[in-house]
Parts: sequence; structure tokens; C-alpha cells
Amino acid sequence: MTLHIDLQAIVANWKALAAKASGARAAAVVKADAYGLGAAHVAPSLYEAGARDFFVALASEGRALRPHLPDDARINVLSGHMEGADLTGLVPVLNSPEQFFRDRAMRPGKPFAIQIDTGMNRLGLEAGEWSAIRAEVLAAKPDFIMSHLACADEPDHPANAAQLAAFRAMTDDCGVPRSLAATGGILLGPDYHFDLVRPGIGLYGALPFANAQPVVRLSLPVIQTRTVQPGEFVGYSATWTADAPRRIATVAAGYADGILRSISSKGASLYAAGTACHVVGRVSMDLITVDVTGLADVPRELDLICPEQPVDRLADFAGTIGYEILTSLGHRYHRTWQ
Repeated sequence: MTLHIDLQAIVANWKALAAKASGARAAAVVKADAYGLGAAHVAPSLYEAGARDFFVALASEGRALRPHLPDDARINVLSGHMEGADLTGLVPVLNSPEQFFRDRAMRPGKPFAIQIDTGMNRLGLEAGEWSAIRAEVLAAKPDFIMSHLACADEPDHPANAAQLAAFRAMTDDCGVPRSLAATGGILLGPDYHFDLVRPGIGLYGALPFANAQPVVRLSLPVIQTRTVQPGEFVGYSATWTADAPRRIATVAAGYADGILRSISSKGASLYAAGTACHVVGRVSMDLITVDVTGLADVPRELDLICPEQPVDRLADFAGTIGYEILTSLGHRYHRTWQ
């Protein structure tokens, strides 16, 4: 099982998104091990391309990444200053008054950033909290103030304009660099760009960045093939039955490897040099069964993620989003970076 990761495509996607927000500094979101693709490889490639600001979710992710980047790379921790966290060499994005006062008491003079809530109701200081401690926060000189858009992948959603207005009302006279846009926000246009943009999923070849270069190819080895006669079934619960003699390949991967069981018999395929071979029967823990009747020769490997079936198309079959497909990919894959 091999997960091929194209670092040049990730860099190209970062440059393309950075160019769309040319008035802002472009960071890179590498949380969840760079969306499952290996932050220790992805982040240094982006640093070489010019990125200096990186975002992770947890301090533990930041500590793991810190040795792979030069000292001038800023690693921002979106969960902020959690009690007991080791933030050496990291920049916490503080989300509450409690985090702010804890951080200033324990790390006086150290860099930090602030997140405010403009309507998503997930992380960040609410308007009243921000108003109450704003003077103290600004006196401590945060690196930047950020918020996060809830509906940026839906350009016409009214929440986008409402959050933009709230962000401006809360920060327009702060005199501090500001950040509102992740990938979707970048695509909404210059009004959302401010000083720092935070591309994430778009770097990895997925929507909402429709023009992204593909980044991932997932190749799965064929263990065995067999002929199934009409009336015979394949897989658990006998959910698929052959209506004619069919050649079936059993492939080494399953839901233990992050291939969601929900793609079973939903139209998803594995591909052999561009030819679709439909998944039949249920995806099991370690195995997938595939109809290869149309192939003259069955190759040693079939591709599940490839240009013919990118992550978002596979996500559609699974009833989910590209983020979940990428971040679910398991540790049994042999990963290659090029």
C-alpha cells in the first residue's frame, strides 16, 4: 500500500493561493500531520518556497514540527495555551480571557496571538470578553488577531459578510496585523485577506480550491483474483451478487486504513491506468473487492485516489468531505514524497 505525495504540487498550490492574496503574508496550515500527508516533509518544502508562518492545532504537534524548521519559522498553536502545555518555541493563539491571563503570567514577554469569535461560536473571545480585556491585550502587543469563517466554502452565504463586518468592528482600530481567511476566505476576495492568510485544505489538492493541482495518489496491491459465477455473492452480508461471470480482485486495504466503509457499492472505483473498476460488496477492515472483468490484464496495484478519482470525488461517494478522506488515511501505508 503506497501513498504517493507530490510536494511540488503542494508548493504550487501554496504559491497559487498566495498570489490570490498578494497583499497579505501567506501562512500554511499543517495541523493533523499536514492533513495526514506528513508535516515533517510538507512544512520544510513550504519553508523553502517562502512560507514563514505555520499553524498547528496542538502544542504537541508544534513540538514535533519545531526541529524540522529553522528558528525564524513561526509555529502558531490554534488551541492556545492549554494548562500544562509546553510552548517552547511556539506561538499560542489565545482563545479566552483565562488563556490570556495564564499565558501572560507564565510567559511574560513571549510572543502570542489572539483569536476572537465573529459568529462561529467555536473558539475565540466573544465580543463582550474582547471589549473587557482589549486594552490589556493590545498593550501586550500580540503578533496578530485572527478569526475564522464558518461558511467560506459557500461564497453567497450571508454569514461571510456578517463575520467580516463583525471582524472589522472589533479590530479596525487595533493597529495589529489581522487574519481572517483560510482557503475559502482567500477565494472570497481581497476584502477578506487582511495581513495574513492561512491556506490549509487547498494546499493538499482539495475543495474549495477547484484549481488546485492533485497532490495524492493512493495505490493498493492486488492480493488475489477469482471468477465469481452468476448468483454467487461477494463480501460480508452478501450485499452484492454477480449477475454474470465476473472477475473479482481482492485488494489489501480497508477501513482500518481510513477507507471509509460508506463507499461500499456506492459507485466508487479503483483505477488501472485510467480504467474504472467498481468496488463491489462491503469494504472490510483490511480488504476491498473490485470488479476487474473489463481488464485484459490485472496489474499488481490499483489506484483509489488518482486524477480520475480525486479526494473530493471519493468523499462524495462516502457522503463526507475531502478533509475527512485525507486525515483518515492510516499509518500502514508506505508514504513516498517527491
